[in-house]
Amino acid sequence: MVPGEDEDRSAVPAGPFTPKQLARLDEALTLSSRETGVQFSLYVGALGATPRRTAEDLHAGLGAAANSVLVAVSPGERRLEIVTGEQTAKRLPDRSCALAALSMTSSLTGGDLVGGIVNGLRMLADQAGKPALAHH
Repeated sequence: MVPGEDEDRSAVPAGPFTPKQLARLDEALTLSSRETGVQFSLYVGALGATPRRTAEDLHAGLGAAANSVLVAVSPGERRLEIVTGEQTAKRLPDRSCALAALSMTSSLTGGDLVGGIVNGLRMLADQAGKPALAHH
């Protein structure tokens, strides 16, 4: 889809984001994935009683989970989980994810959900770096 292209959003459920915010999130996910070769995904919603397990289950349901990252945010529960795949964990160690999470949490606490997510994705993409050509 071309950014700015007229879209029929009648099938999109009403949610916490405006169309402009959704476009911003989509662009951040697309750029992060394109720059790194890692599939970045975002989940915003309830994570329940076992947030980490829920996020890991969501991540496992993604295609090519080994080369992916899921950022799961539950604003109502004040939870944030970052799940990396087996291959991605080598490029995004826990320390890198923790720094991105800290930055995101700061923005989320301040009420800037979209900005926090976009900046967190940017930090994760910067840490992951460009895909290594030897792996292709």
